[in-house]
Amino acid sequence: MSHEQTLARIGVRLADILLPRVDVDLSRWAVVACDQYTAQPDYWAAVEELVGGSPSTLRLIYPEVYLGEAHSHVRIHAINAAMDDYLERGLFDTYESTLLLVRRQTATGVVRWGVIVALDLERYSWNADDRTPIRATEGTILDRIPPRKRIRENAPLELPHIMVLISDAARSVIEPLAAISGGLQPVYDVELMQHGGHVTGWTVPGDAIPAFADALAALYDALDPADPLLFAMGDGNHSFATAKSCWEDLRPTLSDAEREEHPARWALVEIENIFDPGLEFEPIHRVLFDTPREVFEAELARHCASYRVSPADTAAELMDRVVSATDQTFGYCDQHGYATYALTDPEASIPAGTLQTVIDVLVDAGREVDYIHGAEATSAIGRRDSNLGLFLPAVPKDSFFASIVADGALPRKTFSLGEADDKRYYLEARRIQAG
Repeated sequence: MSHEQTLARIGVRLADILLPRVDVDLSRWAVVACDQYTAQPDYWAAVEELVGGSPSTLRLIYPEVYLGEAHSHVRIHAINAAMDDYLERGLFDTYESTLLLVRRQTATGVVRWGVIVALDLERYSWNADDRTPIRATEGTILDRIPPRKRIRENAPLELPHIMVLISDAARSVIEPLAAISGGLQPVYDVELMQHGGHVTGWTVPGDAIPAFADALAALYDALDPADPLLFAMGDGNHSFATAKSCWEDLRPTLSDAEREEHPARWALVEIENIFDPGLEFEPIHRVLFDTPREVFEAELARHCASYRVSPADTAAELMDRVVSATDQTFGYCDQHGYATYALTDPEASIPAGTLQTVIDVLVDAGREVDYIHGAEATSAIGRRDSNLGLFLPAVPKDSFFASIVADGALPRKTFSLGEADDKRYYLEARRIQAG
């Protein structure tokens, strides 16, 4: 069996990857994932200033800080037009049927490794009860898909910020490729803007790909056939779900032969090993806007038997308590200061679950919520007049896959792979239209 056949058996394909030509300034080309800094327009204004008139993925994505703007169709049209323009100008070099190895060093010096592949959307589901090999790990917010679909449905290109996890305790899939990287010539090597750290990419030589394919297939073959969770969404679940939704729309219009080969059937992702020591799980915090504390506490009381409030002097003290707590505890801030809440007999098994039920009720009643990466940003936004910030602990990554198999998807927006600056930057692209 060829490595292509081995990979196809588990829903993986080596992609035709597009990378900017060598004369494109990658420090301006690569920008962070569109779902970061959604409550911080100053961040994106600074990116705009840095990019200027240079070719950039900023022109090819829709930063979600702008999702509520009027006339969003104008921005979407500009995105699609920029993609067409970049293709017509020949700004890309094509690396056919390529396995790309990626080394990311964050601004704090942490290093993680990944590989870029295309995953088969036929093997994926966001439904909590499905047992597909590619699976959502958190609740999918279905109303977040339509605005993303409006961007993707006419786009000639996709650019991935999706990070997908494998559980490879033996470090047999990605790490052997990392070990040979010293003898390879990078295809890109760039310092990322806005404290993003550094990223380097190499094309994996053909003679190393069969071992990669066999190791990945061995992980799959060791799983329970009734519940074969091989690929768990790490970051970008809603982007992957959008790709799936677009494919579901397109699929009925194609012949059987076209369905097998149409590029929209796959989505480009970076695969990472959950056991990579550089892969850091961070909690995603919440901010409720224009919400009095007494309104929040009244709803919280409906979802636990009781709660105990303990004031804290700083966000750091608050997070130390949240992380070390043995009972279900979350942090809180508003314009008056910080506190922790310890719950008795909470409704859900983890703090994110209990808080999400509270938040859902408040949102249904007209309150607004945002999901924030980083305690510092949560504190800054949560302490503004009439807001309140809610701080969560991280999910243990050593039991992550087992938890998903046993309990199904976690509450939405439970965890993040690193802080906002550590997220994947857009760099590679792939054609998703036929012809």
